[in-house]
Amino acid sequence: MPRLARPAGAAAATLALGLVAAVPATAHEPLVTDARVLTHLDLAAGQTPENIALDLDGSADVTFAYARQIAHVTDDGRVRTRATLPAVAHAATPLLHSAVVTGIARAHDGTLYVDYATGTSATGVWRLSPGDAPEQIAALPADGLPNGLALDERRGVLYVADSVRGTVWRVPQAGGTATAWAKGAALAPLQSAPARGLGANGVKVRRDSVWVSNTDRGTLLRIPVRPDGAAGPVETRAGGLAGIDDFAFPGHGRSVLAALNTGNRVVLVRADGTVTTVLTAQDGLSNPTSVAVRGRTVYVPSAASTTRRDPNLLLARLRHLIGR
Repeated sequence: MPRLARPAGAAAATLALGLVAAVPATAHEPLVTDARVLTHLDLAAGQTPENIALDLDGSADVTFAYARQIAHVTDDGRVRTRATLPAVAHAATPLLHSAVVTGIARAHDGTLYVDYATGTSATGVWRLSPGDAPEQIAALPADGLPNGLALDERRGVLYVADSVRGTVWRVPQAGGTATAWAKGAALAPLQSAPARGLGANGVKVRRDSVWVSNTDRGTLLRIPVRPDGAAGPVETRAGGLAGIDDFAFPGHGRSVLAALNTGNRVVLVRADGTVTTVLTAQDGLSNPTSVAVRGRTVYVPSAASTTRRDPNLLLARLRHLIGR
């Protein structure tokens, strides 16, 4: 989640560190095709999509950050509001100064979990069970900015990327006390200009590891989960990803599709660290914030946070599954 407007990154670098520069798309067959906007959203109504969770039927749930809403988008593009999180008087969220709903994750039974950042005691993880009103299940520091959210149902835990505190929090899926699972310089924001103050941003669980993006540093990180559940050492898998927001795995390997918000691009980051652009503003992107993949269908929400035009949900097609 790069800084949002109020409502509405040379040759291959050292392989030992996995740092490479982005390489342009080639004249070969594109990896992603058939891009189209599924639904155009209403900027004036605060419909700036921040994150996305998919259902089995091809529909999606998205968070509208400044509208404090969780919305459902059907496979034919119809949008309805599932829930609105409670308003907060005198919200003081770091960097954003407004109450915002950010990351979202879905459990197998349809329960949704979202991050709510307010600068107050309402900051934390909230649950939306089918048929129920949203309820807070874990508190997080009011001076933080909970952003990406990932669910590991096998271990019964949620992981929250805190962009301001440079921390990955671990929260019991059933609710309870949050613990600082991983932190350090690799997860922290930069402190000097032109940094935006956004460190750890997107987060995903992949087998026995947690992957995290760092927006300020333009990096994609992997953190092993040790047998006792503790975090292993942070590994840098790729760099040069200016403006990286959230991301998804388009296959069974370690390749990633990542949204580069400020560059209006979606890129494929392969397991060896090479980076290829697969979608651009010409395809309809307008400050993409996240990516989701089901089968060979790619979903990309765009928040129009700086372009200020055409927030939308874009669909595209993978030519083939990415095996590495």
